Amino acid sequence: MKLLSVNVGRPRLNPWQRRAATGIDKQPVDGPVAVAAPGPEDAGAVGLAGDRAYDTRHHGGRDQAVYAYAREDLDRWERELDRDLPDGVFGENLTTEGVDVNGALVGERWRVGDSVLLEVSGPRTPCGTFQGWLGEQGWVRRFTRAAAPGAYLRVVEPGEIRAGDPVVVEHRPDHRVSVALAFRAITLEPQLLPLLPAAGSALPDRLADRVRRRAS
Repeated sequence: MKLLSVNVGRPRLNPWQRRAATGIDKQPVDGPVAVAAPGPEDAGAVGLAGDRAYDTRHHGGRDQAVYAYAREDLDRWERELDRDLPDGVFGENLTTEGVDVNGALVGERWRVGDSVLLEVSGPRTPCGTFQGWLGEQGWVRRFTRAAAPGAYLRVVEPGEIRAGDPVVVEHRPDHRVSVALAFRAITLEPQLLPLLPAAGSALPDRLADRVRRRAS
């Protein structure tokens, strides 16, 4: 299991939302990239140096510090869409190889390289910017039905990472709340929401709030 690329966003105009800019245009970076826990969510801070979030209502902050997507899933989408999908095109910071990103459990911890420790926090949900960026009609619906959303991660221990670094699962929690399960629960299968609290304190506040609203 390893990183194929480490990708950082370049700000560009966002004609698909009522915002001046988007950071979805992620490009692979040569050499090491510093990783640290971000500051307040509303500041647009994320985990990788040189990157940031512009839609601060839905992106950035501790629970969405780093976004990972599997090259294997990108390859599958390449076949389905009949187009090239380079590393970073889904807006992911980390393009992985050999990592079961969607099967990862909320609270699972990954050692990346020698120093960085990341913790899986939950799934990415698609938005209008994502659809506009790819230029695929009905993309949000199609991506949602596939239930392969990729994972957001928190930064537990900072350091530096680079393409080629190994990824090692150092801790796997004793529950069954995977990234894919959480995604299905908050999109097309809300009947699964009562399963999410099994992830305990590793569950992001946003997901915990959805569970509470469902229960009430």
